[in-house]
Parts: sequence; structure tokens; C-alpha cells
Amino acid sequence: MAGTGKAHLRDDDTVLRVEDLVMEFPVGRTGLKVHAVSGISFDVVRGETLGLVGESGCGKSTTGRSVMQLPRPTSGSVVFEGQELTALHGHRMREARTRMQMIFQDPISSLNPRRKVRDIVMEPLNIWGRGTKDDRAKVVDAVLEDVGIDPERAAESQPHQFSGGQCQRISIARSLVLDPTMIICDEPVSALDVSVQAQVINLLEELKARYGLTLIFIAHDLAVVKNVSDRVAVMYLGKICEVAASDDLYARPSHPYTKVLLDSIPVPDPEATLHHAEIVGEPPSPVLPPPGCRFNTRCPNADDLCRMEEPELRDLGGNHFVACHHPIETPVTISNGVAP
Repeated sequence: MAGTGKAHLRDDDTVLRVEDLVMEFPVGRTGLKVHAVSGISFDVVRGETLGLVGESGCGKSTTGRSVMQLPRPTSGSVVFEGQELTALHGHRMREARTRMQMIFQDPISSLNPRRKVRDIVMEPLNIWGRGTKDDRAKVVDAVLEDVGIDPERAAESQPHQFSGGQCQRISIARSLVLDPTMIICDEPVSALDVSVQAQVINLLEELKARYGLTLIFIAHDLAVVKNVSDRVAVMYLGKICEVAASDDLYARPSHPYTKVLLDSIPVPDPEATLHHAEIVGEPPSPVLPPPGCRFNTRCPNADDLCRMEEPELRDLGGNHFVACHHPIETPVTISNGVAP
């Protein structure tokens, strides 16, 4: 499968550039390792939203945490605003993290249940001593209002008194108070009701423009990612298999796995004719991933070349990159932004 190759990396005004990122975890005392992320490379241009998608267990969240150096990656390079994060330690690393924040999947458990909401949002400012007490209070009030939370209610209430959607808004406010350059959104809407998901996504889009943010949006729901992303990277079993502009990826998926993901998007029409790509079996274990293309055990197009040689990301034209020996050549027709 992919992950190898850097043809998709750009020389533009990149805020983040990740090269050959590897994250492995030991399996007890067996001497084996979980190959969570296996040598992936990607970049994010200033003001861009990169969607990182794939099924559960593919390494999306681990990638986001590795960028934050929580924990530090096994190997690889992570350059953020010109700084090599893997070389930073102590105070310098903590200071770098003020410019890149993270929003977590479960909004309620990410907030301290014993503290008032206003104090939770103000805590980063207190830790770093930003401005006077009055200055910090004004910043917190402004940010809370921007995310749709009443500052007066937040001063008297604890997280359990808010709904899941409101708690995610509070988490977003906490990530904004230090005026970061980039925010990593780790499945920020997957725990929310569908109607609330749309509200939070719209809020992120508004805040991105207002605060001049760069976003990495991690999700397994491609329908959600399409609406927020400028560029999308598809992951499978610790590797990147396809990278393209959002509209281009949805219009002509070139990797069989991407096609499977698009086919899994529900179509709100009981009479629609569905054309699902064939896929068999379960994902291989990340402890003992297969040689060659990691998707070869489930791919209907796999042959001996796929089982022996790992494909590299290559440009199919129009900055559409795929790591596949036998990419899909026929464009997929879409209607109203939904794959058939």
C-alpha cells in the first residue's frame, strides 16, 4: 500500500510538513510491534483544511497525536512553522504547542468535571501569563461568545450542565484562547447528533476564517470531510493511499479502497441504484501487516506485483496522487455531491 513517496509534497507556504512519520508500539514482552503509522508524508499549506480519512484503526488519530509529539513518533520529521518538533524538548516544546492545539473526539471527557467552564477556557491563559487578569477575562468572554456560549452561564456552570454539542463548543473555545496557527480536529463531530454535527462544522468554518486558522480534520465519515476540506488524504493500515483536492477525490477516486469508502456513504433515496465496489475479508493485523500493498488481501484487483512490491504515490494529473499499481481509470459520476 502507500505511504512511500513524496511526490505529493509542496513547496508553498506550508505550516506543517511531515516526512517519513513512523509510530510503533510494543506488544508486551513478545518483541512484536503495532505498526500504527508506517512512514507517511504529508503537508498542510497556510489557511488550508486537510482532511485525514480512513476506517477505524488506520492510524488517523495516532498521526494527529504524533504531530503534537504526544507521544513522540518512533522516527520521522515533523516541521511546524520552520521548527523541527522532534528536536524540541521541555519548555520549547510546550511553547510550540501553544501555536498548535487539538480538539478531541469526546467533548465531555476532555473537560475537567470539577471546574467551572469559564475557568477551563481561561486556564491556558493563566498558565502562560498572557496579559493582565482583566485582559484574560475579556479574551475568554470574546471567545465564548464566538463559539455560541453565554459567558455569564459559563462562569457559574460545570461541563455536565451542558449538552455534548455545547461541550464541543467549549473545547473549541479553549483551543482558541492562545491564538494558535493550526488546530488538529480529532473526529470532533463523530460523538454528536447529526443535526449538531452540521452546526459544529459550520462553526469551525466560520472560526477558521475569523481567526485565520489552518486545520487538520480527522474523520472516518467522508461525507463530513468533503464539506470542510480543501485537500483529502486517505489512510489504510498506517499508510496513505490517495491524496487529492476534495472535489477531485470524490469525483474520481483512483484507489480501490477510496472507492469502497465512497460507496459506503449512505444515499437518502430508497429507489437509488447502488453500485458497490467489491471487498472481502477483514483488515490485516497492524502487528503483522502484509508485504507489498497493504490493501492487497482485500482488493479485487490485486495480483502478484501488489503482493510483492509496495506502490509509491504518483501523480495521475491535476495534483491527484495515488499509490496503486492498478488505479481505477474510469471517473465516478456523482450527483449532488453524493457518490452513487
